[in-house]
Amino acid sequence: MNRKIDLTLNIKADQKGRRVDLAIAEAFTEFSRSHLQKLIKQGAVKVNGKETKPKYILQGNELIEIAAEEAPQLEDKPENIKLEIIYEDKDVLVINKSAGLVVHPGAGNPTGTLVNGLINLDSKLVYLPRAGIVHRLDKDTSGLMVVSRNEKTYLNLVNQLKERTVNRKYNALVVGEPSLSGVIDKPIGRHPKIRTKQAVVKSGKEAITKFKTVKNLNGYSLLDVSLETGRTHQIRVHLSYLGFPIVGDSVYGSRRKYAKGTSENLRQEINNFKRQALHASALTFTHPSSEKILTFESPLPKDMASLINTLQEDDS
Repeated sequence: MNRKIDLTLNIKADQKGRRVDLAIAEAFTEFSRSHLQKLIKQGAVKVNGKETKPKYILQGNELIEIAAEEAPQLEDKPENIKLEIIYEDKDVLVINKSAGLVVHPGAGNPTGTLVNGLINLDSKLVYLPRAGIVHRLDKDTSGLMVVSRNEKTYLNLVNQLKERTVNRKYNALVVGEPSLSGVIDKPIGRHPKIRTKQAVVKSGKEAITKFKTVKNLNGYSLLDVSLETGRTHQIRVHLSYLGFPIVGDSVYGSRRKYAKGTSENLRQEINNFKRQALHASALTFTHPSSEKILTFESPLPKDMASLINTLQEDDS
């Protein structure tokens, strides 16, 4: 269904001398300035009944009217999908995504995705790119994601990601025992032979991953991992490249599924773990409206915590 935009703004005498695009951007913060400029150019914004231009200088005591109709950016349907909401206000949502939930609809997953759940939660999200989602997690990665609820917030968060001011931390359970800490600075691009995979390749885009060992578990390790860039499958690719694939990662870890000396019982436990042991545990960003720095944390999900306990018991 198309969205109708029907807004009015009375310009006071003391606002004389201001540009019309700046005045309406200040008044209607749910829209970006570029969006409002587009509406002006389309003739949808009128000053005292006449079409205007973005740089028009207001004279004061004028009536601005905005009348437009816009189609949704998404055709996906709302679905009643249970979502764990960590935080919400008029600008943002912070979601604790469960493992197994696909983020975006696509081939093989046309429905039942996070996008479908979000537009069921807030129908206005169909008018935003990707339903307001500004970063993604793989289907079988659990943890924190931030979602924008309006256009201005969306552009702000996208810019924060671009400027690398969003801090994302992960817990990863890997095969092997890497050094206490390290930085992996290797470019990532499409795999030269398997087009559905990513790989460390010279022609790839810059990718930087930092890690710190939290605990060694008899041939396995729990790591704290942070991202400076956000390439597809970045953590999984980088750790596998380093020789320490994530436990349960069937795409990037199949050649080294178990640590040396792993008992038969523990092998069975690992086989029963049906996803990569990767969890987005912490998220920090600047709130687009209040400009306060917000930090959210998510504890290890039950399946990862249980597997770690099993490894600890086996270690003892």
